[in-house]
Amino acid sequence: MAALFLAGVLIVLTSGAGTRVAGQSVKNPDTFVTLRYGDPESLDPAYQYDTASYEIVYPNVYETLIGYNGSVLSTYVPRLSTEVPSLANHLISADGLTYTFPIRQGVKFHDGTTMTPEDVRYSVLRFMLQDRDGGPSWLLLSPLVGKESTRDGDKIVVTYADAAKTVTVQGNNVVFHLAHPYGAFLSIVAAWSFVMPKAWAAAHGDWDGSAGTWQKFNNPKLQDRYAFDHMNGTGPFKLVSWDRQAKEVILARHDGYWRAPARLSRVVIRDVAEFSNRRLQLQQGDADLVEVDRADQSKVMGMADVAIRDDLPRLLIQVLHFNFKIDPTANPDIGSGKLDGSGIPPDFFSDVHVRKAFAYAFDYGTFIRDAYRGKAIQPSGPIIQGLLGYDPSLPKYTFDKNKAAAEFKEAWGGNVWSTGFKFTLTFNTGNAARQIGAQIIKDSVESLNPKFKVDIRNLQWSSFLQLTNAHKGTLYALGWAVDYPDPDDFAQPFLSSKGDYPQRNSYSNPEADRLIQQAAASSDPAKRKALYKQLTEIAYNDVPSIWAAQPTAFKVMRSWVRGWYWNTVYGGEDYYPLSKQ
Repeated sequence: MAALFLAGVLIVLTSGAGTRVAGQSVKNPDTFVTLRYGDPESLDPAYQYDTASYEIVYPNVYETLIGYNGSVLSTYVPRLSTEVPSLANHLISADGLTYTFPIRQGVKFHDGTTMTPEDVRYSVLRFMLQDRDGGPSWLLLSPLVGKESTRDGDKIVVTYADAAKTVTVQGNNVVFHLAHPYGAFLSIVAAWSFVMPKAWAAAHGDWDGSAGTWQKFNNPKLQDRYAFDHMNGTGPFKLVSWDRQAKEVILARHDGYWRAPARLSRVVIRDVAEFSNRRLQLQQGDADLVEVDRADQSKVMGMADVAIRDDLPRLLIQVLHFNFKIDPTANPDIGSGKLDGSGIPPDFFSDVHVRKAFAYAFDYGTFIRDAYRGKAIQPSGPIIQGLLGYDPSLPKYTFDKNKAAAEFKEAWGGNVWSTGFKFTLTFNTGNAARQIGAQIIKDSVESLNPKFKVDIRNLQWSSFLQLTNAHKGTLYALGWAVDYPDPDDFAQPFLSSKGDYPQRNSYSNPEADRLIQQAAASSDPAKRKALYKQLTEIAYNDVPSIWAAQPTAFKVMRSWVRGWYWNTVYGGEDYYPLSKQ
């Protein structure tokens, strides 16, 4: 795994005295207001798998056994474990198969109960065995059980015993027993080993931890669990409310937090779709930090008492996804549902010539210029810059209308070119970059043939995720932010048949599956690099997606914010060290 340091951009806004900054009065000094475009999908740590949800879950309400050392992703600090396992302290076995975590004593959940090693074990098993379609369970299933899912289609292929033997309690220790050596395991634990109280979950109708009942809780629907909109963690903040109509989450300081209480007493996170509204609230001091797309950066530059933290490296890729098997049920986005000039059939994008045509029709240079002000690169595929195995010399699609037209003429036996098509491309409301990308591909494709029609529409974040999870997306714009800094975290979600996007889009390549498993199990960097090169070549040939851009990040906040730092895994904010002065 590549060691990732934020050299030159380790930005921490340090504290200062008083409650005025350059003549400005600090509004509501104990409350921090963040404005984003995107509402959480779920607050359940075993269900959520989107950035809007993750910011609330971690590191603010739930905690993990170990954590990242501020901005640095290559070293860890103890959290709910009192030590970071290593070979040197004998908490990692010589064969790399056993990791021991001594559990911190006296830690209180938000309901006042005391965390135990059994709560840790339960939470890990629940995370793996809940395993909803397109969810995060694979992150622990893969290194521990040796499978990416508990299911093969509708068939359960993992037993309770398979999972239970991988996590054991030995006195005050929780011990993980891996299926094979996995060099990135500590990275996964640092970002995904959330702990909730077993008794609390069971008392509210969740799995009770028993062997005989777990299958009833496997692959739940979105709102099936109490934990969907209730939280009980050990973190520095506790949930006060989640108003899904107002699109607002309120957190309050957890005064019984085991480290020390946070400086802030309250955090408010709102979904505000309109940039002009977010900008106005920032300008007036009613918001402390706002989400701004790169395309709108010039509109906040030079604002009084506003700080911009720019050129932050990010392990993130923006992508346009093809759905190979669209669910046509009550789906207006496919028009007539036929290749008749008024729609597309559900399997329209299963023809590789269609996918290659769209890949050639996308103007990557214009997208990077207009959406990111040039602060992005076009990656070679899903293995992005900053990860082991990234190779900029590998082939990639370039904007070429002649090649696009030639591919369209080959698609579906020539019927695409002669008949034409019509469908709707989707993206999430408020995302200016994705809107620009959608417009670029619409204009380009429609210019090739008057019979081609691409409509575009936006949906609220949670509704957009539900659409794509239900296999109703056609061609849609949705990215991927790092779960843990290892190429497996990009190869698996994009190219494995059990991965997040292949499950949504019905993409499968057995050779890709084999190479992904081989690369994940290997501890030889040179071997892994060669395998990820092969996977990038498969991605180029199969074109399951258009790998549009890897942008840098920037943050916009009031200059009274203190204690802020950047961590690319979080994406959102760690509110624990923040204050306003």
